[in-house]
Amino acid sequence: MRHQLPARGSYAIVLMACWVAGLLVGWSSFGVQLDNDAYDFMMRVLPDRGQPQASVILAVDEETLQSMGGLRKLREIVARGVATALRGEPAVVVVDLILADPGDPTQDAVLEEALKKVPRLVLPAELTGGGWEDPLPRFARWATAIGHVHAAPDPLDNVTRQIPLEKATPSERRWALALEAYRVWRSIGQVIETPHQLELGPLVVPAPQDQARPLFVRYFRRVPGQASSIPTISVAELIRRPERAESFRGKVVFVGVTAQSAADDRHMTPYSAGLPMPGVEIHAAAFETLVRGEFLRPLSDWVEFSITLLVAVAAGVAFWRWAGWWAYGIALGLMIAAHLLPLVLFRQGWLLAFAPVSASTWFCLAGAASYQYFVTRRRWQEAERGKQRYQQAIQFVTHEMRSPLTTIQGSSELIGKYELDQARRRQLAEMIHSESRRLARLVETFLNVERLSAGQMELNRAPVDVQGLVERCVARARPLAERKTIAIDVRVPEGLALAGDEELLEFAVYNLLNNAIKYSPAGKQVEVCCRPDGDTIRLWVQDQGMGIEPDELPHIFKKFYRTRRAEASGEKGTGIGLAIVQQ
Repeated sequence: MRHQLPARGSYAIVLMACWVAGLLVGWSSFGVQLDNDAYDFMMRVLPDRGQPQASVILAVDEETLQSMGGLRKLREIVARGVATALRGEPAVVVVDLILADPGDPTQDAVLEEALKKVPRLVLPAELTGGGWEDPLPRFARWATAIGHVHAAPDPLDNVTRQIPLEKATPSERRWALALEAYRVWRSIGQVIETPHQLELGPLVVPAPQDQARPLFVRYFRRVPGQASSIPTISVAELIRRPERAESFRGKVVFVGVTAQSAADDRHMTPYSAGLPMPGVEIHAAAFETLVRGEFLRPLSDWVEFSITLLVAVAAGVAFWRWAGWWAYGIALGLMIAAHLLPLVLFRQGWLLAFAPVSASTWFCLAGAASYQYFVTRRRWQEAERGKQRYQQAIQFVTHEMRSPLTTIQGSSELIGKYELDQARRRQLAEMIHSESRRLARLVETFLNVERLSAGQMELNRAPVDVQGLVERCVARARPLAERKTIAIDVRVPEGLALAGDEELLEFAVYNLLNNAIKYSPAGKQVEVCCRPDGDTIRLWVQDQGMGIEPDELPHIFKKFYRTRRAEASGEKGTGIGLAIVQQ
């Protein structure tokens, strides 16, 4: 017999396969993009974080460029803006303008003159294929710190959700511009590093070293009517209204280009809504993330792995222990919990990948529900088949019991009503005894037929003498034939034998013979013939009865089916005799 896994084992295998499939989908590029979309959604649905606390942008926007000479005057524009902003006594000035190459000598001199007056100045550097592009020495000498300006756009959708706090070459390393601005603002001397975090005085920043020290930027919602999510004053407006410099008092001022026609460091963010954000605004938002200490900490792979496994187990238990609306109600609860859990954790500062959890939940619930449906359906069908087999067995036994009961009844009536000689009485007594034994065999045989149909027993295959088999059937049917004066002609050669179950073969042949006699007119003849046919033996019963219409032939082996002529003949019958033969 082929080994079969128990139901629990196969169920566990189905759940495990669904769990693995869910994880694979969640870790695929499709799943990663789904995580990105979920991240952006959660970022946007968080409660309003209010306005930035410590930063202001001094912007070189479209109006500034148009009114102050365009890009060829950029360094002079920045110099005038910084010089005017110093009247408001800002805490730190961060210039987001790469100054690695010499420009117009006059403009460079003006810019240098403005920068050397900044008490605390942070300048940018950029890492290229040739190494670090630091500010020219004439500018760098006045800088309190130099930070890199690199963001980390996602390679799938080019959205900047995080920035690397650290960028390095084999010989030199730079911290991010936002981090340097915070360090200078808080007057922190040295950044203390560990493999999993950075310490900036009392501020601990979760930033694993093996992942380039990422910082997930907590952006602000853009206020309607404003060009930026960070308070912004254009250089042109500041020049027109110098009193606006008071807005910079005690603030960290980020100076950079925001004009769409001039800024080439614009990036998409979760709040972009189709419009890229200038790099200077991203740096200011990263700085505000540090100021507020609102960090997102990605959960470890083991935690994510455990959550998905817990969901798979819960889905399996739900559909194993319960059925119907209870199971589907629990499944709905699991589905809602799996989709809300990342949002709940996100609000607490923890980042859980959405796709692996949701995909494993969907796959496991679908697998568990499908398994329950098909297994329950199969068990129901098996129960129905068992019920049908039981009913068939009862019907078959009832049908076959009529013949011996009729014989016993008729013989006992003859003994009771008539004065019979001793030989005739002995003959009838032997017939009653024989038929009662056959009745007992009927019950046992059809119980065996039921077990055979259920696959619980094997046929008792043994050599069977065909002539003896036919003679026994004819002897049982002869009383009925004599009452109708029907002759039974047997044409079976001697010595024929076949391999089969003798009891079941006898039932089959007797049913055919009994039907032939029942539906033949009185005074006719029924033939039982047999002949070898190659490796088989062909046996048939032929009568001179009413016959069967051609269109009814396909239905004669169906239970309870009786032909139109049989119904019209007045002969009583159940329509299961030929079903017995086929069985």
